[in-house]
Amino acid sequence: MSSLSNLSQRLLTATGLVAVLLLALFYAPPPLWAGFVLIFMAVGAHEWAGLVKLGRQAALAFAGATLLLAVLAYSMNLSDSPLPYLPALAFWVVLAPLWLARGWPAPQGIPALLLGWLLLLPTFLALIHLREQGAVILLAALAIAIVADSAAYFAGRAFGRHKLAPAISPGKTREGAAGGALAVAVYAFFLATPEGPGLPTVLAACLFLFVLSVLGDLFESWIKRQAGVKDSGSLLPGHGGVLDRIDSQLAVLPVAALIWILLK
Repeated sequence: MSSLSNLSQRLLTATGLVAVLLLALFYAPPPLWAGFVLIFMAVGAHEWAGLVKLGRQAALAFAGATLLLAVLAYSMNLSDSPLPYLPALAFWVVLAPLWLARGWPAPQGIPALLLGWLLLLPTFLALIHLREQGAVILLAALAIAIVADSAAYFAGRAFGRHKLAPAISPGKTREGAAGGALAVAVYAFFLATPEGPGLPTVLAACLFLFVLSVLGDLFESWIKRQAGVKDSGSLLPGHGGVLDRIDSQLAVLPVAALIWILLK
């Protein structure tokens, strides 16, 4: 009975989130969209501070500082430059895989704060930049991780036998990851258009972003495991916290924005 209740709670929360996101994505004017994203980034910053064991006052200060930095970056139109996305690319392509492979502990103190900004601020800017290109463009980028996660879940349930990263996230399997990759490859066929980059480019970009989405998911799972918690927060009933919902997007969106800028 409790599992049924939890499922209903998850579905209600997910439905509400999707409805609010789509309304804001397609109808909010740019300043309102920026404010909408800022709220989630501030909450995510507060949750990150909790995961790296900052105290209550320090967590609030970090969330406030993140908010101010994001507003400053927005006012300077940094979202249109490739520079803010390059550190994120370096982290997800080089440092995150090493971190997970070697089992490094969660950072503390100043490094923890800097890493939080590295994760959150480029994601904020990517949400601004991609939405400026069109709501459908941003939705297409967001959908990469959603398609991957959904397909991996069902493929893992049906065929999962071999653990992908048992020390980090025991529920994930290699078969699930393969199912996610296949689904994203199929999705890439629908994204490719005669007016845009060719199918090989779109397919390569989507599969690269798929790999990053898996890394984003695993990295947040590792940080939560180090913190000894199941969820990053409790804001979203049945889903945990904001970081639990955007973990894959933290890796996907900044790199998607960078790819879009470079291909234009």
